[in-house]
Amino acid sequence: MPVADRRMGIGLLAGLGWAALTIQLYLVLLARWQDQASLLGGLVNLFGYFTVLSNTLVATVLTQAAFGRESAARRWWLSPWVSSGVAVSIVFVALAYSLLLRHLWQPQGWQWLADELLHDVMPAAYALYWWWCVPKGQLRFTHLLGWLVYPLGYFAYVLARGHGIGFYPYPFVDVASLGYAQVLINALAMLGGFILVGVLLIVLDRWQGRRLARAQAQP
Repeated sequence: MPVADRRMGIGLLAGLGWAALTIQLYLVLLARWQDQASLLGGLVNLFGYFTVLSNTLVATVLTQAAFGRESAARRWWLSPWVSSGVAVSIVFVALAYSLLLRHLWQPQGWQWLADELLHDVMPAAYALYWWWCVPKGQLRFTHLLGWLVYPLGYFAYVLARGHGIGFYPYPFVDVASLGYAQVLINALAMLGGFILVGVLLIVLDRWQGRRLARAQAQP
C-alpha cells in the first residue's frame, strides 16, 4: 500500500478514536449538567476509567503515525515497545469489558455508539494497525516489565482516589462493597490477564519478525 494511502487510513482511524472520546465526554458532561453536578468532577471521573485512558493512548499513537512531524515525541510514541504496550492495554480493555462488564448494562442511543467504539471498534482497529504497521521482531520479554507500570499505577491511583472520595470506576475494585482483600485478589487476576495478553503479543511479534526476515532473505 502506498505510504500516502496508509497514512490516510491511519488518520481516519485516529479521527474515529477522537470522535469516540468526544462523544463519551459530551455524554458525561451533559449528565453532570442535568444533575447540576460539577463539570470538572465529571471530567476527572471520565479519565479515571482505564478504557478512556487506553483509548486516549490509542488515538495519540494513531495521530502521531498519521500526522506527526519528525520529533523525539513522535519517535517515542511510534517506537515498537511503546506502540505495542498500547496494543496490550487496548486489547485487554476489549477482553475485560466483554468478559466482566458488558452484561451489567444495556446502553442506548449515543451511549451505545460510544460504548461500541471504545470497547470493540477501536481495539480491533488498533490491533490491525499494530499487526500491519508496527515493525516486528524488536520486542523482548523485558518490555513487559515496562508495560506493567501502567496498570499498576492505575490501580494505585484508583485505590487512593476511591479512599478519598468513595468513587470506584469498576465494580471489581469497589473497596466499599468488596473489601480490600477481595479487591486485591481481583486486581491480581486482572494483572494476570494483562500479562497473558502481553506475552501473547510478544510471541506474535517475534514470530512475525522471524517470518519477515526469512522472506526478505530469500532471493
